[in-house]
Parts: sequence; structure tokens; C-alpha cells
Amino acid sequence: MNDTPDLPPAPPAAVPPASPHGRLQVVPLVALLVAVLALAAAAWSWSDSRERIRDLKTELGRRLADSGKDVNESVLLARNADDAMRRIGEQVAQIEGQMATSQQQQQALESLYKDLAQGRDQWTLAEIEQVLLTAAQQLQLAGNVKAAIIALEGADTRLQRLNKPQFTALRRAIASDLANLRAAPSVDEVGVSARIEALVAHHAEWPLASAQASEAAPAPRSARAANFGQELWQELKHLVQIRRVEGNEAVLLPPDQAYFLRENLRLRLLSARLALMSRDQAAFRADLLAVSNMLERYFNTRDAGVAAAVKEVKRLSELQIAVKLPGIDASLAALDAYKGEH
Repeated sequence: MNDTPDLPPAPPAAVPPASPHGRLQVVPLVALLVAVLALAAAAWSWSDSRERIRDLKTELGRRLADSGKDVNESVLLARNADDAMRRIGEQVAQIEGQMATSQQQQQALESLYKDLAQGRDQWTLAEIEQVLLTAAQQLQLAGNVKAAIIALEGADTRLQRLNKPQFTALRRAIASDLANLRAAPSVDEVGVSARIEALVAHHAEWPLASAQASEAAPAPRSARAANFGQELWQELKHLVQIRRVEGNEAVLLPPDQAYFLRENLRLRLLSARLALMSRDQAAFRADLLAVSNMLERYFNTRDAGVAAAVKEVKRLSELQIAVKLPGIDASLAALDAYKGEH
């Protein structure tokens, strides 16, 4: 390499100044270039706008076609919906008609049920009234407390089955009468009647105080005397009898009157039993007193059967059969009040 010294650079050559005439020629060129550029830009913008418009038209057409399909489908759906609504409307009208018919039937059934319920209540009240009247008659005429209690219990059971509040007052009155009847003193009518029947059953076995041969059973034919003389002697012995009587002299009855005496005694005992059933204290004691007098006057009181019968008759005559029984006036009054209110 040559070791030459670095020389300073040469100064730039001086550019000659442009002339005014050259400047005037450059301006049109620039203007023309700007115009060309503007024209090109305008052409590009127009082309681009046209392309966009074409794309928009294509998109708009596609969307319009889709919208047409949607509109057709919507119209079809609307028609289907109209048909469905029409069918639903018909079904609703049919259901409304059925509901109206059902309501009418329900009202008719309710009216019929009310009529039946009222008729049933009236029928039940008529039965209860009959039962109460029967119980009152049993108490007043026969003094049958048990029958009255059974009748009131049956009436209360019928009202309990109905289970209606309007019968509460009537049930309270029946309960009050039942409590009074259960607390009333009772007479063993069955037992007393059985004792009287026992006396009636044995009245034919009691011997009379003036027992005659006619009342005794005749002797067998084989036991009589074999000959006429002995038979005559037996008859003569029966004509006259000597008896020893202690105390008051007994009434002597002929044989044909013994039957009527026993029948009179039996009728007196039966009359006492009827007085027992009717709770007639005076008649009951009068009949038993008459029976006691007949037993002591006409029958042999030394006989065990007669003595036992006299004691039994006295015990029966001491019984108190006429007791004051409560009535069922509260139940009858409550029933009348209910009938008056309804």
C-alpha cells in the first residue's frame, strides 16, 4: 500500500441558480400529477364503493331470502297456532259446557241431599218422638223403668249416629232423664211375680182345716171290705167324725165347696200379681191380705206347706211396690221446642 497523505476533500461544485422560467414549468407538472393522483383515488374509491355495494346487495338478497323463508315458516307456524288455538277454544268451550252441566248436576244433588237430609231428620225425629211417648206410657201406666231406660238409650243412640249440633239440647235432656231414671228405686217385679206364681202352683196341695173324706183319694177297690156289711160299716163311720180343734173353731166346708175355695185363692194370687205389674199398692196388699185370711181360716195352718205359704204372703204384703218414678218431661219438652224452631 502507498503511504500517501490524506488530502482534504474538495469543496462541492457550485450549482447554478435556477432560472424563473424553469420554475414555471415544474408547477403544471405537479398539478397534473396531483390531479392524476386524485383521479386515481377517485376511481379506486368508486370501484371500492361499487364492490361494497355489490356485496351489500348480495348480502341483502341473501338475508331477504332467509327472511322470506322465516316469514313463510312464521306464517305456517301462525296458521298452525291459529288452528291449535281454535281447537283449544273448542275444547275450552266444550269443557265449559261440561263444567256448567256438572255444576247444575252438583246443585241438583246438593238440593236433593238437603231434601233427603231434612226428610231423614224428620223421620228420625218422628221415630224418637214415638219412642219417647212409649217410654212415658210405660212409666205412667206400668211403672216399667227398665223399658223406659232402654227406650231413651235407643233414642240417644239414633241422635248420636246423626251427629248434628242442632240435636245437642235434645240429647242433654235425654241424658238428664236417663240419669234420673237410673237413680230411681227399682222393684224386682220378676222375682216377686215368680214368688206369687210359686204360691199359685202349690195352692192345690194345701190341706183344708175341715178335711173330708171326699178330698182324700179314694181307696183302691181291693182294699175295701169284701162284703157288703163291711162296706156299709165304713160308710157309717164317715158320716160322723169327732175332731179336736185347738183355738178358734175352723169353718167346716162341704166337699163340693173346696174346689171353689181353692179357685178363689188362686184368683186372689193372680190379682195380686196384676196389681204388682200395675204398681197398685192398695190392690196388691188387699189381695194378699185376703189370701192370708183364707189360709188362716180355711186351711190347716199346722201343715208345713200352709205355714210357709202364710209367712210368704205376709212378707210379700210388706213390700213397697208403689214408688214415685221420675218422668221424661225434659226430653218431651226439648223435642217440642226443636219441632217448634224447625
